Amino acid sequence: MSSAIRFTGTGPGVHTQDGCAVELYRRLPHDGEAEIVAAVVPAGGSILELGSGPGRVTHALVGRGYAVTAVDNSAEMLAHIRGAETVLGDIEELDLGRSFDAVLLASTLINFPDARTRAALLATCRRHVGPGGAVLIERRNPATFATLQPGLAGEEAGIRHIIESVRHEGRLSHITLRSEAIDGVWTQSYTHELIDDAQMAEALAAAGLRLVRWLDPPRRWALAEPA
Repeated sequence: MSSAIRFTGTGPGVHTQDGCAVELYRRLPHDGEAEIVAAVVPAGGSILELGSGPGRVTHALVGRGYAVTAVDNSAEMLAHIRGAETVLGDIEELDLGRSFDAVLLASTLINFPDARTRAALLATCRRHVGPGGAVLIERRNPATFATLQPGLAGEEAGIRHIIESVRHEGRLSHITLRSEAIDGVWTQSYTHELIDDAQMAEALAAAGLRLVRWLDPPRRWALAEPA
């Protein structure tokens, strides 16, 4: 069974089934994720990175001395990763038969608008985290979720990110993000579901995990451990 995480995208180069452009993501720098991991995972530890893409975060973690296993269901994304073990496959069905000091579920995958898929993602996290290990999960900031509006979202590595359109529908937000570089323009259209604190804690508990604390003031990054 293939992953249910499917969105659409436009622009030059290969696109993954969730609408991400390989060439665009190959250019993007990490955004402080490695520092968040380093604050809770001892140096030299083993990390399972779920949804690694072309290594935006992977390479920053490897540079800090972590032993990283990078998982993605796009061979084109994984082809850009250096210095880490790579595994081609869907996160929801992953079972490597071994555990890690930490499992990383970034890129707001937890906001996918389907409870069964979210449960499968968290089950994979629980299946692979070792005793006393850490699960780090990134979600979209719930405090600003409903107020997201079209406009400039930021600039990095010579690329401007613009929220082209937003349609709010209850707990769902349908978003089109436009990314502009001097030599190309990409869009990705996707839907996210609001995941509040109570919903996060409940979903973690159902997966056999316990919410330990939030790692940043906006409460975007959750630290969990086996219950």
